[in-house]
Amino acid sequence: MLTTSTYDQLCTAAREVSLLHGASAVLGWDQETYMPPKGVEHRSRILAQLSGQAHEQFTSRRFRNLLEKAEDEVDDQAAARTSIVKANIEQLRRELDRALKLPKKLVEQNSQAISLGQAAWAKARAASDFASFAPHLERLVGLAQEMAARWGGKNEPYDALLDQHERDATAQDIDKLFTALRPSVAKIAKDAVARSAAEAPPLKAMLGNCPVEKQQILNREVAEAVGFDFDAGRIDTTSHPFCSGFGPGDVRLTTRYDERDFLSSLFGVLHETGHGLYDQGLPEGEWGLPSGSAVSLGIHESQSRLWENHVGRSRTFWERWFPRAVSLFPHLKKLTLDQFLLGVNRAEYSFIRVESDEATYDLHIMLRFSLERQLFSGKLKVSDIPDAWNAEFESSFGLTPPNDAHGCLQDIHWSMGGFGYFPTYTLGNLNAAQLFAAAMKQRAIKNATTKAEYAPLLKWLRDNVHAAGSCLSPAELMEHATGKTTESGPYLKHLKARFVG
Repeated sequence: MLTTSTYDQLCTAAREVSLLHGASAVLGWDQETYMPPKGVEHRSRILAQLSGQAHEQFTSRRFRNLLEKAEDEVDDQAAARTSIVKANIEQLRRELDRALKLPKKLVEQNSQAISLGQAAWAKARAASDFASFAPHLERLVGLAQEMAARWGGKNEPYDALLDQHERDATAQDIDKLFTALRPSVAKIAKDAVARSAAEAPPLKAMLGNCPVEKQQILNREVAEAVGFDFDAGRIDTTSHPFCSGFGPGDVRLTTRYDERDFLSSLFGVLHETGHGLYDQGLPEGEWGLPSGSAVSLGIHESQSRLWENHVGRSRTFWERWFPRAVSLFPHLKKLTLDQFLLGVNRAEYSFIRVESDEATYDLHIMLRFSLERQLFSGKLKVSDIPDAWNAEFESSFGLTPPNDAHGCLQDIHWSMGGFGYFPTYTLGNLNAAQLFAAAMKQRAIKNATTKAEYAPLLKWLRDNVHAAGSCLSPAELMEHATGKTTESGPYLKHLKARFVG
């Protein structure tokens, strides 16, 4: 029988490791927001030290003994004390087995390379100079390849990198999903772009000057209205929007601003607010344990895409918020709500993923998945990335990026060692549509949403997604919440209804 003492000691040990990861996360957030540029080298050493200590503590004999004792004490009759306890033990075993395959030095080297790589990427992107970032990317890819080899992928090395972000995902499964999805997405995108070209004038040209300080007012009001708790979070400015959850009571959102387009920052904030709501909704009493952690990026992205797209780009949302936008940006009076909505949901082939519309978005993700898989199979060298990117982009979009900043340097993910991350965006789109459709079957939620009141929707997500932590696998969570594992039908139905009619 599992004793209280053993499990409590194990939880204490796991939380001690999480505190070190939390300290690293705060310093990483600071590097991307307020740290002076000359602090990069020293910061990279601090982060390497913290990551090494966390790894050493997690893989220590003390932690291993506690986990082994907890496993031995679990019996079928008691099924641990609760399903949560059993899930925590199982997931800690999974995480520990992966960690034990990496030496501390490799963990430290990877952490330092990420810190230096992110700073180098920001400069390279600003100068549209891939060559200056290439040595950092070579280093990051080499370290990722070594980690993947040590972890061992199910079918290929890239599987081990996917598994960091989406439990049990494989490149073959993602490839099969994308191969089946691509013809429908490409057809919807083509039809949507043609329809928008005929019916929807470019909105950006009509938005006029939108001062940053007024954008910040609107962004905060919108995030607060959908449920983000600003006593437990904040919004800051960075070069690439992200969300960092450091623990109970501290979730940070970031965005970037374009004075010619307030929607760019607003939708960035809505996207990151979706992540933030998930982090704020995780069980506080389970912090530092798998039961208090997000289950996967495919589920995390479902929350950001749900609030950004299913809520934020809907007519009911803008019936509430367009008048407020007009009050802050009076020149919008020249637009009717219908004209504005046509612009909000205008489909157009474009270079920048984070600013692309729903209809064309997944083509960006499929391109990145293809390049990453080639990179880790040895078919593609880092030096070949700009040309390979441009060739695949031209094939998918009929456009050739004018420079690296609009091409292979636009995303931060590779500089942060986030290989295997990109496919989770499309998984997030599929999950978001499926979850939103399931929630809308509840009459009270549907009625509230038509009045731009989102507390019932958020509560449903809290109960059906956030509260589970990592106790369920992604597939189990989707089946628990919607009755089915992830499927493409609700997403394709959503895209057709919004863009094709």
